[in-house]
Amino acid sequence: MRKLLTVFVGLLMVVPTVAAARPDDGLRDRPLTVMTYNIHHGAGTDGVLDLERIAVLIEQSGADVVGLQEVDRHWSERSNWVDQPAWFANRLGMHYAYAANLDLPPLNTGEPRRQYGTAVLSKYPIQDFKNTLLPRYPAGEQRGLGVATIIVKGTELRFANTHLTHNNNAERLEQAQKVVELLGKSHPATLLVGDLNATADAPEIKTMTSVYDDTWTEVGVGPGYTIEADNPTKRIDYLLHSRQLRPTKAAVPMTPASDHLPVVASFVLS
Repeated sequence: MRKLLTVFVGLLMVVPTVAAARPDDGLRDRPLTVMTYNIHHGAGTDGVLDLERIAVLIEQSGADVVGLQEVDRHWSERSNWVDQPAWFANRLGMHYAYAANLDLPPLNTGEPRRQYGTAVLSKYPIQDFKNTLLPRYPAGEQRGLGVATIIVKGTELRFANTHLTHNNNAERLEQAQKVVELLGKSHPATLLVGDLNATADAPEIKTMTSVYDDTWTEVGVGPGYTIEADNPTKRIDYLLHSRQLRPTKAAVPMTPASDHLPVVASFVLS
């Protein structure tokens, strides 16, 4: 009897230790699924404008935070004058922030301004958001770096979303250098996502991967091509991360919803 009592008391001493460890583990490691997607203002490879199929894709991915590029806001007939970031946020029940890199007056007095740029969608509240315009050559289109501060279960995540120029290597390199300068090497966990319009061996991409790790090269399977969506031959869309994020898997879902394919990855945020 004395021996059984001793064993029972020993178990009582062990069980609270195990139970206490579980919440602590949960606080240290936070799973996070992220998507980057150039949505081509909602027009697919079939020429059909369809925001719903993009929304369904985001839902099916399980993404907690999404960086979108080529997003219209009351822009023109091509997207039916829709406020696309607000539409996605309402449809998906997510928070959002929008960066208008092109910002034009309305065609008619009293109508909303016509805007085109990037957007961030998040299941977690967006605490802060700032868009900084990037270097632009005289013939270039204005690009920007939108940076959101998101609190993920008590941990700060800096989520940066950009779309670099597509037709000038020198301009794109200057933009990449500015992105690195703006983000620097500060302490918050950082994700840098977007359509970077260059392959991994280009100087502009190496400028960024010298600071942040390329998720696809770590955990992706296959070439990870993202363009053109109906016959992809290049990887130009990226999820880059700081050391506080550990990637566990990455995928490029096949979809005709845009001329690009999205990139989805899962991380452990610590």
